Amino acid sequence: MNETLEKIFHLKEHGTNVRTEILAGITTFMTMAYILAVNPNILGATGMDAGAVFAATAIGACVGTLLMAGLSNYPFVLAPGMGLNAFFAYTVCGQLGYSWQVALAAVFVEGIIFIILSLTKVREAIFNCIPPALKYGVTSGIGLFIAFIGLQNAKIVVAGPTLVSLYPFRSALLDGSFHTVGIGALLALLGTLLIAILMVKKVPGGILWGIIATWMAGMICEATGVYIPNPEMGMFSVMPHFGNFAIPSLAPTFMQMDFSMLASFNFLTIIITFMFVDLFDTLGTLIGVASKANMLDENGRLPKIKGALISDSVATSVGAVLGTSTVTTFVESSSGVGVGGRTGLTSVVSAVLFLASLLLAPIFLAIPAFATAPALIVVGFLMVSSLMRIDFEDITEAVPAYIATIAMPFMYSISEGIAMGVISYVIINVCSGAASKKTISPVVYVLAVIFVLKYIFV
Repeated sequence: MNETLEKIFHLKEHGTNVRTEILAGITTFMTMAYILAVNPNILGATGMDAGAVFAATAIGACVGTLLMAGLSNYPFVLAPGMGLNAFFAYTVCGQLGYSWQVALAAVFVEGIIFIILSLTKVREAIFNCIPPALKYGVTSGIGLFIAFIGLQNAKIVVAGPTLVSLYPFRSALLDGSFHTVGIGALLALLGTLLIAILMVKKVPGGILWGIIATWMAGMICEATGVYIPNPEMGMFSVMPHFGNFAIPSLAPTFMQMDFSMLASFNFLTIIITFMFVDLFDTLGTLIGVASKANMLDENGRLPKIKGALISDSVATSVGAVLGTSTVTTFVESSSGVGVGGRTGLTSVVSAVLFLASLLLAPIFLAIPAFATAPALIVVGFLMVSSLMRIDFEDITEAVPAYIATIAMPFMYSISEGIAMGVISYVIINVCSGAASKKTISPVVYVLAVIFVLKYIFV
């Protein structure tokens, strides 16, 4: 068995062994498994069947990860991406009002385009054309947006006289709502702190353990009467139903893409935004994780990146067919790399665990929004850290990045943040004369024009 795995994955050549790779695969899965609980919660806001989304999430992650192992032999694991699922649910379906079927069609088309671009070096070239500051600003903005969604899902932040405000714990004790909404908000706050502590302690799968601990605390509170479910207030029972461990049906979401809007300008802007976010998220993750594993060559480039990009692109379209948002490479792959994972065997182990998780659907689907909210808040923190890489002494770079960052949560739209960032970057650099002193790719100007036209005609 070991000899067969050695032939397939070249373990010795990469300075690893079967035991290390299996441990790395388990570690990566534990670190990423929160997506199995979070994704159905987020996409469920669009009206999608939570069980079908769960199955699509697990199968999409498995397929994408196996492709990564086979085409690149890298220890990278894929799943529906955070940020991209928020854009899908809250911007495309929520703010813009499109059906989830149309959104799935956009994801499918994005994947097809990326497959074409990945077969050449165009995808790498596009990535290199966008100013680094904008990349960091977009990443940070998505982080704030995700954190804001987490705060809302947990009811920590609610509507108030100042648009938003902190949940009124004191008055809730008087009107009786504390034992429903208030308990959930309180547990979410404690869960966030617990995840932070586990991260400090470098506990593998800290985010997942934080979700589980928050959920278990919720079950204890419900069992003792401290937490009182109230479906009318959006607070449901947190007790799992162990009677049926059947795999959820994919039928409600499988092959449900709606291409009726394919020729519209709005559909084009949605695809461009999906591509923009996924492009930088994927390449940034690949380079970052590969750097941690010392996989980059002397020029700082990742060998066999084409196979990794093709895997990511195919997985995106496959995920849309199954019924989930964009499947992409997860930065949490670095957790497996951190314990020694160096080959596709790490990916295969994680892929098998994602597939096996289908049998645990009743457990994952019972996890309440206030238990997954800490994961959103903490993932937001991890993404906001990209701001540290921006040169704030250079106003022509820092201000557009700042605009992109704040526009996403305040305008409640990832696409608006990207558009504002690109437009402001071009205007500030051109009008200040800074554009003549630096090399700005024509791609940036084209994107700026497209986004301006979007505001004029849409």
